[in-house]
Amino acid sequence: FHHANDYYTEKNENCMYDKKQHSPTDLWMTEGPGVGFNGTVYEEEMFKKHVMNVLGNHSVDTPLFLYYAPHIVHTPLQVPQSYQDRYAFIDDMDRRIYHAMVAYLDDVIGNITAKLHERDMWNNTLIVVSSDNGGPEYPGGGANNFPHRGGKMTNWQGGVRVNAFASGGMIPAAMRGQKYEGLVALADWYATFCSLAGVDKFDERAKDANLPPVDGLDMWPMLSGQNMTSPRTEVPLSPGLISGGYKILVSRMMQAGWTGPQYPNSTKPKGGIDAVMDCSKHNCLFNIKEDPEERNNIADSQPDILKHMQERWTAWNATAFNPIRGKVWPGACEVAVETYHGYWGPFLP
Repeated sequence: FHHANDYYTEKNENCMYDKKQHSPTDLWMTEGPGVGFNGTVYEEEMFKKHVMNVLGNHSVDTPLFLYYAPHIVHTPLQVPQSYQDRYAFIDDMDRRIYHAMVAYLDDVIGNITAKLHERDMWNNTLIVVSSDNGGPEYPGGGANNFPHRGGKMTNWQGGVRVNAFASGGMIPAAMRGQKYEGLVALADWYATFCSLAGVDKFDERAKDANLPPVDGLDMWPMLSGQNMTSPRTEVPLSPGLISGGYKILVSRMMQAGWTGPQYPNSTKPKGGIDAVMDCSKHNCLFNIKEDPEERNNIADSQPDILKHMQERWTAWNATAFNPIRGKVWPGACEVAVETYHGYWGPFLP
């Protein structure tokens, strides 16, 4: 339920209940707390075993949708020593462990694909692997988005342009190994999977609750080679917008700088980008096709494009879903202690 629990103990943050400090375990196994699982093995190994068990026991005659959301690669930077040893030549410890964690995930994906081949499921499978944001370049993050500007928690290309690929036997032979530079947003995979499963992406319950419609678009025609044009022409940011080959930024932008091929380095030994660029009063405009590193703000030289982008951003922002999330509820700790016996779990205040 948290996002940075320890990979070996599943502990994260402490909380107060009944005038005492408690340290609930953060591990949930579908129907209830993961009693007996926490603290037994490296967390990603636990997740891998669960995935392999699903694949090993699933009937090949029945369709399968499997969503595997690894904790890795995310802080805290932890990985078995054997993986760290592969990258002992990297002096910076955060970078060394980050590389090792990526290697661990690569091996997990290798195990998954091998199991699919073993069970004759590969030829009828589509695999999509995607990051949810750019790498964290702040101190302790371990990533490097060179040559792109900025990183995680920003709308620079280093924060929103991510690693992603599609594979599996369902991909036509002619499309395998192809590189595509059109726009695809994370929400599009939902619509794509719905299309392949033969179900409507429309959410009736969401409509009844007065929620906006699903943003995702079906990418299968593009993946399968039926056409090479993405149905997506715009990606709304929070805040900002990518439209065609342009990006408009409309807020105060942190991490407004670039790293180098080797990072951290002597300029910033502990990492982090201190530069700030204020795009709130005077919006910033970049041609990210010709200038993917976002070095040239063309807002002053392209007023017509800037005006169009501002209008498009205003239109998108008018339909943005931004719920009131409320305040942290201290009763969550009581639920963890009393209801789930020392484990974090779902609750309603």
